[in-house]
Amino acid sequence: DRAGAKVVDAEVPLSEMFGYATDLRSRTQGRGQFTMQFDHYSEVPKSVAEKVIGERAKK
Repeated sequence: DRAGAKVVDAEVPLSEMFGYATDLRSRTQGRGQFTMQFDHYSEVPKSVAEKVIGERAKK
């Protein structure tokens, strides 16, 4: 391990991960790494579901 390295273990909705690799590389001068692994499905809050359905209906 590198000195000063940090490990972050988190559960994040897949929809929030789009663009993460680019953001991580930008913030770490290209040295940051990450992995993703499916963990589980869960119901989204009603407000989020309504937003997704509304955006989809526009298409």
